[in-house]
Amino acid sequence: MTEPFRVCSICRKPIPFEERYYRCSVSTCNQGKSALFFCSVACFEAHVPDMRHKDAWAEQATAPSREAWEASAETKAPQNAVPEEGEESGESEERTAGGVARRVVTTGLPAEKDAPAKAEVLVVVSKLKQYIRERAGMKTSDAVAPVLSDHLRALCDRAIRSAAADGRKTVLDRDFPGVE
Repeated sequence: MTEPFRVCSICRKPIPFEERYYRCSVSTCNQGKSALFFCSVACFEAHVPDMRHKDAWAEQATAPSREAWEASAETKAPQNAVPEEGEESGESEERTAGGVARRVVTTGLPAEKDAPAKAEVLVVVSKLKQYIRERAGMKTSDAVAPVLSDHLRALCDRAIRSAAADGRKTVLDRDFPGVE
């Protein structure tokens, strides 16, 4: 027996290539590795109370052919690749399961997409001031928080690159350099 396209998320029945299956209309049920697939509407309905959806319906879909699925898997770019500092943006093309081409443009770390995130303070200023006051009896300038936040962003960017280099989507404590 050949390998199926997917298995039902409820009854574990195989869903063959080029056959009908059902998806949940709620977007969070269709994302990445945790996407849910159902062999029947009954299996979909068994999923709804567990996920506590207020308004959801089963969307009918057809599994791609094995050839189309394998071709799309070969052309996909690594999703966890994060460019190094100073790397230029790149473009690649990938094909979806339906054979439709789409252009993927990488511009850098995800945090660089949001300019307002650069201005946000990442520390609890009152706790920082309290620590310095209790530790050394000194006051803390309001200009310290943005500078410290910039240092935290740089540390986080390095940790993100480290996790991506290891093929992980979770940043762990070991991704941060030790304190000197």
